[in-house]
Amino acid sequence: MMTSPPEPEPVTGPENAQKETNNKDKAKKEKKEKARKSPRKLKTEGVTDKELEPEEPKIKKKVAKAKEIEKTQAKRKVKPLRVKAKIIRQAGRATKATGKVRNIGVEVAPPLETCTDPFCPFHGTLSVRGQIINGVVVSSRMDKTAIIQREIKRYIPKFERYEKRTHRYAVHNPSCMNAQRGDLVRIMECRPLSKSKSFVIIEKS
Repeated sequence: MMTSPPEPEPVTGPENAQKETNNKDKAKKEKKEKARKSPRKLKTEGVTDKELEPEEPKIKKKVAKAKEIEKTQAKRKVKPLRVKAKIIRQAGRATKATGKVRNIGVEVAPPLETCTDPFCPFHGTLSVRGQIINGVVVSSRMDKTAIIQREIKRYIPKFERYEKRTHRYAVHNPSCMNAQRGDLVRIMECRPLSKSKSFVIIEKS
């Protein structure tokens, strides 16, 4: 019997390989274009009421949460530092013009002079709290800063004697106080104004 010769295998040359890759690329591009053209539907768009019924409470909760977040973000909008500095300056000018003195919550004689220093507890916006210390001004060379020294006696039970100890504090010196070397002053704790300053002069005698 005569047998038919085997069919020749398709020749895969460089041209055929390029055609296959081109066809694949075209198919991918067509898919991408279809995906772009087809608008993405939201959960609530183009859906019937019956389909939405089980998801309605979830959607409502999400909407309520989004509204709450927007409200909190609107409330928490912090003013930039420049605006804050401007407000502080305006407050100082207003106190100077009206001559009003803030009540700092301590029985202290307020200064006779006025100033526009924002870090003044009487004419600015600085709040004071914490320790109250009496001391002597040792140095007032720096701008609006003074060094105050106080002496403490500490009892040593072993020797039954007292020893002298000195403490120094860097203190904010407002222009209305203008404490000079040798003045007896009273200082009070406040928020940190610099690396070393966390006290302010509240009374000068």
